[in-house]
Amino acid sequence: MPATPLKNDVFLRALMRQPVPYTPVWLMRQAGRYLAEYRETRAQAGSFMQLAQNPDFATEVTLQPLRRFPLDAAILFSDILTVPHAMGLGLDFVAGEGPQFARPVRDEDAVRRLAVPDMSELQYVFDAVSQIRRELDGQVPLIGFAGSPWTVACYMVEGGSTREYRLIKTMMATRPDLLTRILDIVAQTTAQYLNAQIEAGAQAVMIFDSWGGVLADGWFQKFSLAYSRQVIQALKRERDGQKIPVILFTKGGGLWLEDIADSGCDAMGVDWTVNLASARRRVGDRVALQGNMDPMMLFGTEESVRAEARRILDDFGTVDAGAGHVFNLGHGISQFTEPDVVAALVDEVHSHSRKLHGN
Repeated sequence: MPATPLKNDVFLRALMRQPVPYTPVWLMRQAGRYLAEYRETRAQAGSFMQLAQNPDFATEVTLQPLRRFPLDAAILFSDILTVPHAMGLGLDFVAGEGPQFARPVRDEDAVRRLAVPDMSELQYVFDAVSQIRRELDGQVPLIGFAGSPWTVACYMVEGGSTREYRLIKTMMATRPDLLTRILDIVAQTTAQYLNAQIEAGAQAVMIFDSWGGVLADGWFQKFSLAYSRQVIQALKRERDGQKIPVILFTKGGGLWLEDIADSGCDAMGVDWTVNLASARRRVGDRVALQGNMDPMMLFGTEESVRAEARRILDDFGTVDAGAGHVFNLGHGISQFTEPDVVAALVDEVHSHSRKLHGN
């Protein structure tokens, strides 16, 4: 793809801990059901899978929040479960129940059949990345993403969403050989998938370890972090002379900040249970930090939302030489959030953070 000069590269510079005039902001799940235009496009598509697998629809919903808010990055509209779907597990999204797989991976035969899929099975994702880059025309950078091997494996074994993780933790305890094979295949696939997104035009990539926090200490390092690290080590970190930063986000990972910071990532996402001042003391400026407002705080008043944004920015403190902070939520935005409150949040982050940048 021909390089289009970025009009706003503050997000990328912050990830690489370079001087920036303010703290950039984007929001996990920023293209979503809280926007009326997303709901209209989703209805037009007919189903979530038809929305995600059509590059025109994926491009449209990726761009929708940028038309409303002066966000500093776009993130590809897709789903972390495109990877196991490409492996033939038969993904469907059931109304009121969430994602479900027709063929979960729960026994030796299913694990033996598992293989890294041909990336052509995910071409619709790469086509969407290229199309979004063209439509952005250098407005802001585009983030590509994937789920962590552990998080994706949870869905593959459980067959869908779960609150107990009974099946995958049973496998972990009784047949760790099967689980490690699943994780290794998913890690190989994820690295190829993210590299193909980079080749298609993604300017940063993020690994969502959404369920790493459900593991015990020791098990997290063995079954989650080790495989996220495997992915990171296999990623292309530069394209067309530009560095491709990598963000690793573990929800519930506050216990392991030092370990996560040593994974090889450029930036570490943290959820709302982590104090940014404490996190910064623990990891120094080895990595940039991303986060971390509680999404539920967006149900407050405009002034309370602005006050919370200031508190978080002040917790991180002065963004001096070698430091980096990207403002975000500690998890995805709720579908019930009012867009006007999001506008106030973005405005407050941009305005207040200028006081904290000494350049």
